[in-house]
Amino acid sequence: MDPCQWATPSTFLLLLLITALSSRTARSEEDGGSQWDAWGPWSECSRTCAGGASYSLRRCLSNWNCEGLNIRYRTCSSVDCPAEAGDFRAQQCSAHNDVKFQGQYYDWLPIYNDPEKPCALKCLAEGTALVVELAPKVLDGTRCYSETLHMCISGNCQVVGCDQQLGSSSKEDNCGVCSGNGSTCRLVRGQHKSPGSPNKLDDTVIAVPYGSRHVRIVLKGPDHLYLETKTLLGQKEENSLSSSGIFSIGNTSIEFQKLPDKEILRANGALAADFTVKIQYVGKADSIVQFFFYQPIIHQWRETDFFPCSVTCGGGYQLTSAECYDLRSGRVVSDQYCHYYPENIKPKPKLQECNMDPCPARQLALLFLTVMATSRSSLSTTSIHFLGGTVVPGPPAPARVGEVLSSALSPVWRKILMDKSAAWRSGSACTYRNFLSCSPVTSLTAQNG
Repeated sequence: MDPCQWATPSTFLLLLLITALSSRTARSEEDGGSQWDAWGPWSECSRTCAGGASYSLRRCLSNWNCEGLNIRYRTCSSVDCPAEAGDFRAQQCSAHNDVKFQGQYYDWLPIYNDPEKPCALKCLAEGTALVVELAPKVLDGTRCYSETLHMCISGNCQVVGCDQQLGSSSKEDNCGVCSGNGSTCRLVRGQHKSPGSPNKLDDTVIAVPYGSRHVRIVLKGPDHLYLETKTLLGQKEENSLSSSGIFSIGNTSIEFQKLPDKEILRANGALAADFTVKIQYVGKADSIVQFFFYQPIIHQWRETDFFPCSVTCGGGYQLTSAECYDLRSGRVVSDQYCHYYPENIKPKPKLQECNMDPCPARQLALLFLTVMATSRSSLSTTSIHFLGGTVVPGPPAPARVGEVLSSALSPVWRKILMDKSAAWRSGSACTYRNFLSCSPVTSLTAQNG
């Protein structure tokens, strides 16, 4: 049977509706991006310093679920916090100090680097072994781990590169330079063993200079670590560490662990002062101190700009040099400071030509030599016009060209004119001492042969 014979007007309407819906569905599948509204503005940063997070939202325009996320994040406020601001995770723990837990108040200390829940707020009740998860999520921008820039956002640990960008793989080298090659610092490691003496209360282990990174000091034995600091402004401080914790010493965050048989001191960031590590003797047994840190190379070679050209015209040369630069003071110092570091390689001088435009007076000297050559074959008094002046062959004169042109600026021209016998007399525009740098002379007399 012909299908057209049983089709009715209602059937045609149904077919048109099905076709329209199919077409609309196909367009939606082809252009999935049109299901979303435009991204909204960025929110305020979750922190004012040390790296926070900001988010932006978009709305799904479809009646069905849209593919993709309706929220995106970016980092913000990457400037360093002032030293007095303290640790961000520690601030969140201490915010619960005035809230009773199981009917009692506690002073809460942060728990760092939890491998299972790095973005949960776990805190230790000071003076006890009580560890409590006070919140399932830390605030956005809190570091997941103390030794990385990765940050917690909405309860999840997000990768952050040293360029402060989410998802970036950029990493700092051991010297603290983002995507660096490790050439701006040197590894210092070793150990110190100094037996106690009844006449000595302490002993110096090592000086760790300003800017050092990844400092690790381990004392094994009955004695104690002791720190002396001196800032660049000359402020001095003494610290005898007696309990575990994180302390601000010399404007530097120091992590200290006191265990029954050893003490461990760590400072990952750059030291903000010069540290002197000492031992305080308390027992008769010997103690051993092992140290490890990356010391900045504070004196480095710096290539200078090109020196002034050897001549003002006619073709000369200019060189660069190298100078020893103190990164702390921003001053040039004696070369011996840079020779102290074997990693420092003094750059070789660079040479380049300069001021290649010809000089008018040297063009005149070239013409002078041409006239000399001509005068050897002719004793006639022939005049040659030059810039309104006259160049003529003439009688011998006692002066030699090398002596006459002793003030020439270019050693190249001195060599060209040397041993050429000639005499010259100048017009009013020139004098004997500035022959090559003055305006063209009005006349020259060349000597025959």
